[in-house]
Amino acid sequence: MLWNSLLLALREIRRHLLRSFLTILGIVIGVSAVITMVTLGKGATQAVQNEITSLGTNLLMVRPGQRLGPGSSGAPSFTVEDVQAIRSQIGGVAAVAPEVRSGVTVVANGRNWSTSVTGTTSDYFFTNNWSIGAGRGFEEAEERAGAAVCLIGETLRRELFNGADAAAVVGQRLRVKQFSCEVVGVLGSKGQGAMGNDQDDVVLLPLSTVQRRVTGSTRVQTILVSMAEGSDAERVKAGIRDLLRERRKLGAGEEDNFNVLDTAQLAQTFSSTTRVMTMLLGAVAAVSLLVGGIGIMNIMLVSVTERTREIGVRLAIGALEAEVLLQFLIEAVALAALGGVVGIVLAAIFSITGARLMDVPYSFDVPINLLAFLFSAGIGVLFGYFPARRAARLDPIEALRHE
Repeated sequence: MLWNSLLLALREIRRHLLRSFLTILGIVIGVSAVITMVTLGKGATQAVQNEITSLGTNLLMVRPGQRLGPGSSGAPSFTVEDVQAIRSQIGGVAAVAPEVRSGVTVVANGRNWSTSVTGTTSDYFFTNNWSIGAGRGFEEAEERAGAAVCLIGETLRRELFNGADAAAVVGQRLRVKQFSCEVVGVLGSKGQGAMGNDQDDVVLLPLSTVQRRVTGSTRVQTILVSMAEGSDAERVKAGIRDLLRERRKLGAGEEDNFNVLDTAQLAQTFSSTTRVMTMLLGAVAAVSLLVGGIGIMNIMLVSVTERTREIGVRLAIGALEAEVLLQFLIEAVALAALGGVVGIVLAAIFSITGARLMDVPYSFDVPINLLAFLFSAGIGVLFGYFPARRAARLDPIEALRHE
């Protein structure tokens, strides 16, 4: 009986193809929208986590100001002595790197490029998980003397040196503002970050070189602290906070004029925010499924009216009410399930395209696709039951009289 009912349902769908397509359009839009939103949301979450992880393992970022962003520039900057104090007095620290950034235009081979120059020490490669693709890092003597040496990212190698092999770029000259420096190394590629920034568009120079020749100041903008494996992050953060409060001569009632940011907590915060936004967008998109269900119910009611005489004949020759109800219910479920399948196919196309445009990872999420399909079939049951029950309860005599 189930198989015969399914064949009858498919025959009715095929008989009115255009009407069937318009009927399932709401289901198609709802399923594809929900799956696409959830898939892209998970991809964005993964991209943010990857970018924050690429900043460094067990990394703390110490910056002046009570908070990040505008309004923190009035706080005093750090000094090299602050960096040395953290390195020598705080336990559980694997590496400490100062950071000074400045936007400049660099020139090489007759080409110029606007980029970011970062002044730091050799610990920076460890704290920020930077690998060196060719050449070497800074030597201790070069850091002390403020030597004119630099390492460049893959973007500068491509744009300024015509994509020459990284080993061939080592030893070339690069002009930064008014001075020339030797390229002693090329950084391994990190690619584009989730926020759209190019992580490979960077020039690294010794801290003292940038302070003397680029910024003209001894200030340190950021202190990067990489914690040792297994260390207690809260204890390290508390130690840094107490040390900096003492060095910056802050009284007991005064608020910190700096902040210590744990990238692990930052990743969790971003992930939680992205998940909430994904759930919200998915819920909004799911409204289309309800609209599609109402469309199925309306069309099924029309179908019952059109086929009243057919229903009357079936009931008159001995068909049970349950058989009639099952026939129309299966037809509604088949419509909704067909819409779910089409929606899943479209969602895969939209998700792959969106992931490429947003530059986020894409993965086929089996649970959400299966859930969306089952939900669409459930919509067919929910909104198809009333028309099916109406068909099953028709009076055979009155149905046969219907014109």
